[in-house]
Amino acid sequence: MLTACGSGNDAQSNAEQSSQSDANQQSSAAEATGTDGEWPRTFDNADGSTTEIPAQPERIASTSVTVTGTLLAIDAPVLASASAANGEFFAQWADVAQERDVANLWSAGSVDLEALIGQKPDLIVVSAAGADSLADQVKELQDIAPTIVVDYGGQTWQSLAAQLGEATGLEDQAAETVEEFDQLVADAKEKITVPEGKANIVSFNGAGENNPIALPGSAQAGILQELGFTIEEPNREWHTQPQAREDFVWATYENLSELTAETTFILSADNEKAQAFAQDPLLANLPSVKAGQVYGLGANSFRIDQFSATEIVESVLENFGK
Repeated sequence: MLTACGSGNDAQSNAEQSSQSDANQQSSAAEATGTDGEWPRTFDNADGSTTEIPAQPERIASTSVTVTGTLLAIDAPVLASASAANGEFFAQWADVAQERDVANLWSAGSVDLEALIGQKPDLIVVSAAGADSLADQVKELQDIAPTIVVDYGGQTWQSLAAQLGEATGLEDQAAETVEEFDQLVADAKEKITVPEGKANIVSFNGAGENNPIALPGSAQAGILQELGFTIEEPNREWHTQPQAREDFVWATYENLSELTAETTFILSADNEKAQAFAQDPLLANLPSVKAGQVYGLGANSFRIDQFSATEIVESVLENFGK
């Protein structure tokens, strides 16, 4: 993914399906480059271009609120970040951003280049896609500071951490962050009793709306699978969007009545909010509802980074602890 200029050694970072694979990938990438501490470096961007990073970044500006969480998790020197559409940082790491005096540049969907220039960044991070993407303004951003483009949608947060660690010279910190999370999951798995049968994950929006159901390949499902749950795969024919996805099936409200898992987790909800699903008359005969096994996956479980993933594990431990 990134090499020291003139080294001729490529380090590749491919998205993996498990956090352990991501940790191994990160380690092998660092070994392949053999360039810890060597600058300048060349970063292979998600859009096919490359960016030369002349020195280890000390003032990073993230134009993607989704990527910022992973930058903070590896202790990258983030001085400014874009925020969500509501103008706020994600709740799972907002306190960390405040402690580190991270400036709020703009909300997703808007941009203020003057505010960015005023922060005097030495590295700008851009998302290749998503509501917080400035991929179409990379050339303008490059006039301000070296700019890298990453695709958070096509990989786990662990793999993204490896990429960002290489770009920032924080390979060791990235590896340690992943290893600590792996240990958290392993410890939690030993302390819980997983209910019999399968589990599903639903983004419940009620009648007249799409109600996305997680596929086994989603980041949320991946965490539950690492904890020992078996994920029900929804019928892909339920998908109402023109583009097929590997994370969620966008199902109709009526399709929810066909789910069969004995346990249901509600996305972006705590246990109290999850009861809206359990109390819906259309869903009264679902196995999970009849068994009284409807739980919130966590208020911040929509966007997965180290912070929200940790919250999910802690929530599962609280609900299913022995």
